Amino acid sequence: MNTSTLDKMRKLKFFGMYHAFQSTLETGKTNDYTADELLAHLVEAEWDDRHNRRIERQIYYAKFRYKASVEDVHYHADRSIDRNQIMRLADCTFIDRNENLLITGSTGIGKSYIASAIGYQACTQAYRVYYASTPKLFAKLKMAKADGSYVKEIGKIERQQLLILDDFGIQPFDAQSRAALMEIIEDRHGKTSLIITSQLPVSKWHEVIGEKTIADAILDRIVHSAHRIELKGESMRKKRKPDDKDASYQ
Repeated sequence: MNTSTLDKMRKLKFFGMYHAFQSTLETGKTNDYTADELLAHLVEAEWDDRHNRRIERQIYYAKFRYKASVEDVHYHADRSIDRNQIMRLADCTFIDRNENLLITGSTGIGKSYIASAIGYQACTQAYRVYYASTPKLFAKLKMAKADGSYVKEIGKIERQQLLILDDFGIQPFDAQSRAALMEIIEDRHGKTSLIITSQLPVSKWHEVIGEKTIADAILDRIVHSAHRIELKGESMRKKRKPDDKDASYQ
């Protein structure tokens, strides 16, 4: 009977229940549970398994640049990072309020790591997250315009509750990319959240976007009431020790 039950659990894709029941049988602990307790144990195992697999899927589809954690952010005094601010952002209530986060600072100081860490945290709380290098994303959208998949790609972005645009402003926007950015921002404004990282201070974004009227409209929607992290100090790469690996960018 137990073998048949395990087989049915596996075929029904109740993998949490399957492994929990199999473990209980193998350890001979079935008599340690009442019927109600065993059922509760199996349901809890299934719940945990599905929750964990959902988080793994969210992280996989987010396509993060770094495997990052808010607990591993380095709060050096010269970086001007407020630990309390990071922890408040990590609770992800800013996403519920459809608010944005702007992270600026010099190359290699840890902007992308912090953005990814908050994105990872959002995934653990079941938010849909998508990370993208800004230049690569808009190059991809140009190709999508050419092959007819543009609407599909824009729709994918629109469905995300948190969009992370990394390396914003590395190169000026041309007319096509500017129009796509305006469409993305307009679709998301007041409905979802955005994290932007940039080497440039926010005051320089206007000239990078170009076309005054469009730049005004975009920045009004991005910057208004946004949270800001302005990182200071030298590149963390310069402080890197030979065995630090990715930790130097935190």
